[in-house]
Amino acid sequence: MLSFGTEGCNLSCAFCQNWDISKSREVARLAEAASPELIARAAAELGCRSVAFTYNDPTIFYEYAIDVADACRERGIRSVAVTAGYMCPEPRADFYRHVDAANVDLKAFTEKFYRDVTAAHLEPVLDTLVYLKKETKVWLEITNLVIPGLNDSDAELDAMTRWVVENLGLDVPMHFTAFHPDWKMRDVPPTPPETLARARRIAAANGIRYAYTGNVDDLEGGRTRCHGCGHTLIARDGYEVFEWDVARGICGRCGERCAGVFEERPGRWGARRLPVRL
Repeated sequence: MLSFGTEGCNLSCAFCQNWDISKSREVARLAEAASPELIARAAAELGCRSVAFTYNDPTIFYEYAIDVADACRERGIRSVAVTAGYMCPEPRADFYRHVDAANVDLKAFTEKFYRDVTAAHLEPVLDTLVYLKKETKVWLEITNLVIPGLNDSDAELDAMTRWVVENLGLDVPMHFTAFHPDWKMRDVPPTPPETLARARRIAAANGIRYAYTGNVDDLEGGRTRCHGCGHTLIARDGYEVFEWDVARGICGRCGERCAGVFEERPGRWGARRLPVRL
């Protein structure tokens, strides 16, 4: 995957984990040269199967993101939006006609958190999730950054995961990821691994079939199991895939279909990160 972002954001999260990008006031010189066609060509030359709009929210550069997505589609490369999902209905519909997948940050499950910590609102994000699941063919996943003392209670995690099951279904993957102190929230401690494991257990108990932990060393939390027989379909250690028994999305043991978008074999890039100069 070729990942890129621009600068700025339409939220003001006090805990921003990419604040040096989202709060940047300088215009990167690279942006002047990164035409959609150039990005698509770079992705193809590097053997990337997809391009991700990430680091900051593509909502603020959605016209540019659409052009990139279209240029990528012409080369058989898919596009992924990593987004907070905070978007008005009209541009949202326009944007997701061009995008293949979305990972939406559901930052909490209370209006108070959104209002006080992100300077945004919860309801538009929930609307985006429902829209993506019910009115598009975009592959949808959810990430929840779990912050100690702010959005990590059993009651909130239970309410959030119940809402996902009732409104989006059992097959939307949920990633519970660890917070690290940053930006204007340096006085809050990092998320303990047990908190993420607890969130994952709550999600599974409420019916979520694909619940994961992230930003921590947790082999079981990164494992995809067949919801039919419990067989390990994909085993991961960070970015490394060391077991794979889900060719074409079918469980290698019982033949049950696993929700997702699959190729015949996994990529072999692993945990490497390669800076790309365009």
